[in-house]
Amino acid sequence: MSEPSVLQSLRDTLRAIEGNGHRRRAVLPFGAERIDSRLADGGLRLDALHEVAAATPGMGDDASATLFLAGIAARAWGPVLWVVRRRDLFAPGLYQSGLSPDRVLYAEAADDAEVLALMEEGLRHRALGAVIGETRRAAMASTRRLQLAAENGRTIALLLKRHAREGADPLAVPSAAVTRWRVASAPSTPLPSAPYALTGIGRARWDIDLVRQRGGEPFQLLVEACDETGRIALPARMVDRPVAAGGAVARTAAA
Repeated sequence: MSEPSVLQSLRDTLRAIEGNGHRRRAVLPFGAERIDSRLADGGLRLDALHEVAAATPGMGDDASATLFLAGIAARAWGPVLWVVRRRDLFAPGLYQSGLSPDRVLYAEAADDAEVLALMEEGLRHRALGAVIGETRRAAMASTRRLQLAAENGRTIALLLKRHAREGADPLAVPSAAVTRWRVASAPSTPLPSAPYALTGIGRARWDIDLVRQRGGEPFQLLVEACDETGRIALPARMVDRPVAAGGAVARTAAA
């Protein structure tokens, strides 16, 4: 077999394994170079499943994870289907993160299985810009179905993994998601005021931890929460410093 034929055969095999993963895919960038440059696709793939979990079951972290998702959906085109288990979404909070209430279609599910089924149905409907679901448990087979449904279009799939019990890690279960994120609330941006800085009333901050991404490395960043356009930002005067445990690199505000 000639060398060009071997190369073509290899490319065909890789496409079959990865679901045609070598074609150019549409992505949704965050608009922050230090984030997008570290994502394998330069942003979030629109034809893919992405998982987000709060760092702890606390209300602050749970709200931060929810608004992180809202900001992503806000920057996607078209209507957004949000499948919930309980009616606890705060529309004004979503609006402050760029997601207008008139874009959101709500569906209430009885259990996790129904959440996943409604998400899959929504992903197969080409008129939606994003499909969001909230669940406590999602088996590998279920996330694989969502990933396959997302790959057939350009509707981004966002799964919020809630804590099933205290101390459990929602991201411990294997998943077919292309990216998996952990989000925690952080002290807000201080407002300068002589002679002391005013803390707690500036722009909210989040610690975001990309636990896993297909084709790339994990990373952690301190970011400023979504603004009214759904965009996050990096705090001013960011520097790199090694974390004591494991030598990983984290981004923190300079003292």
